[in-house]
Order: sequence, then structure tokens, then C-alpha cells
Amino acid sequence: MVLKVGNKAPDFTLEDQFGKKVKLSDFNGQWVVLYFYPKDNTAGCTTEACDFSDNIKTFEEINTIVLGVSPDSVASHHNFADKHNLKLTLLSDPEHKVLEKYGVWRKKSMYGREYYGVVRTTLLIDPDGRIAHLWEKVKVAGHVDEVLKKYTELT
Repeated sequence: MVLKVGNKAPDFTLEDQFGKKVKLSDFNGQWVVLYFYPKDNTAGCTTEACDFSDNIKTFEEINTIVLGVSPDSVASHHNFADKHNLKLTLLSDPEHKVLEKYGVWRKKSMYGREYYGVVRTTLLIDPDGRIAHLWEKVKVAGHVDEVLKKYTELT
């Protein structure tokens, strides 16, 4: 699937770091930051998660939920969130169903080796469940500020 601004964000249900089922459509009526990241406890992913978590009060003030999705297990997410005192919801997609549905599970290559992995991507979803903005191949530094700036421009 090719994601485009204006399209309805595909609904899904995944387990969070506590094993609780979370459905995207549960957040209809509020803004959602849905970000896809490769792996818990790696440098870039930890920085990104901590940046979102450090700004969680700002997101709450603008009635915006932050959801992070990776192929890591519920237990991995729980340990990751606990270790870094993360204040956001991390969703586990070990079978890559949502990652594939959103088109972020792709062939990558490093040092001449090809493999499948998550392409770091963020969506800003409006209260009607439509994709308001899309960032592909995200650079972690300054990304949270970009998301907040785009929210301000759109509201």
C-alpha cells in the first residue's frame, strides 16, 4: 500500500508494552502521531522514543496521542519503556502485519547485504483518521520539533 496525505489511515489492533490491545480507531476524534521504528534499545530508536516521551506533555496539551510501532515483542517494549522511563505507547508487530500494511517493512541494504527491516516513518493522523502529513526515512535529530511544527501549521 502506498500511503498518501488525505488517505484514511488503515485501522489495526496491536498489543502495547503491557499486553493490552490498542486499536487505532479508538483514537478517532483526536490527533495521532504514529511512528514506525526499527528496534528497541538501539541508538537512533532510543533517541527518537526519548524525544517523543520528553515532549509527551506538549502532545497531551494538544490532544494528541503518540504511538510507536516496531517488530519487537511486548516484553522487549516493556523493558525498553521501563529502562528509559518512556511515557508513550509502544506497539508490538512481530509478524509485520501492520508494518507491511503501512508499507514500512521494506528491503534494505547495508554493507552489500540485503535484508528486510523497518524504514523509519512517521504519520500525523487527523481526528477524522486521515493522514494529514507523512515523513519517510526520518532523521531523528529535530524530528519531534518538525512534528509539532507541522501540527501547528495544520490546526
